[in-house]
Amino acid sequence: MAAASILIVRTSALGDVVQALPVLTALRRHHPAARIGWVVEAAIAPLLRGHPALDELLEVRLRDWRRRPLSPRSWRQVREFVDRLDSFAPQIVLDLMGNHKAGLLAGVTLADRRIGLGRAWRREPSSAVWLSETVPAEGVHAVDRMLSVLSAMGLPREPAEFGPDDLPAAALPGKLAEGPFAVVLPGASWANKRYPPAWWGEVARLLAADPGLPTLVSAGPGEEELAAGIETAAAGAAGALPVLGLPELTTLLRRATLVLGGDTGPLHLAHALGTPVCCVMGPTDPDRHGPYEAPERVVVRRLPCSFCHRRLEEVKACLWELPPEEVAARARQIVAT
Repeated sequence: MAAASILIVRTSALGDVVQALPVLTALRRHHPAARIGWVVEAAIAPLLRGHPALDELLEVRLRDWRRRPLSPRSWRQVREFVDRLDSFAPQIVLDLMGNHKAGLLAGVTLADRRIGLGRAWRREPSSAVWLSETVPAEGVHAVDRMLSVLSAMGLPREPAEFGPDDLPAAALPGKLAEGPFAVVLPGASWANKRYPPAWWGEVARLLAADPGLPTLVSAGPGEEELAAGIETAAAGAAGALPVLGLPELTTLLRRATLVLGGDTGPLHLAHALGTPVCCVMGPTDPDRHGPYEAPERVVVRRLPCSFCHRRLEEVKACLWELPPEEVAARARQIVAT
């Protein structure tokens, strides 16, 4: 018997929300009559807004609320969120984050079943206290670990389906030139995940020469300087785009011939859309955080200090050991296949 209401808790970040999409598609496939909701940060909500598998999108602004805990606006938004949560009244909550933030959100619902990974597989092990049921993680990749939570509901293990056609689209500002093009995504939440802009510029020059693929640079808010640096270094082989909203970015990534970047949300979005990607990885493990089931689309150097998963303020050897010629060569291979 299908559950009456199921709530997914995966508030952020963009890449993690993208990699949680197979949970949503599996739920809708096996529980077509259920009411399904998702708690997500307002900044990422445009990616899920209007999704045909979702009945309700419950937006939070947790970062803003923490920064301004005494603001009347924050209190009003919190009350509005709690009211919507009470109205949705989930019977099952799926914690796909493994920390106290998600656990608290699950606990506030007072749902009879609050399901997530067990202590050994959680980012914050003690946050399992908020849950009524825990399961072991199956597999290594983040996608497989989140899908593991569905085993508590008796759902069979099936291939992950991201549902690319269900994601939004919006007109791009201006008109893209006809023909194939590459997109470079220079930003990342950690500075040591960002491949040097001068080297991205060299990659763009190499791709423009062979196979004659022009490059567009798409940066997020606050990353405009990175995009400008690539444009300058590329010497005419790359052009920076204005900052795009998520629906516009999704349109751009759908149309691209190839998308290049690091372990960052927009690159995982491109991969979920079915666009070929070339992922340059440094401090994070490609087996867990790379493009799902596509190890051949990763450029990585395995060093004694590899995969430290530490946020640092500058590029380290794991990226400096990957010269532009190597990245461009892998990109050509991916385009040719």
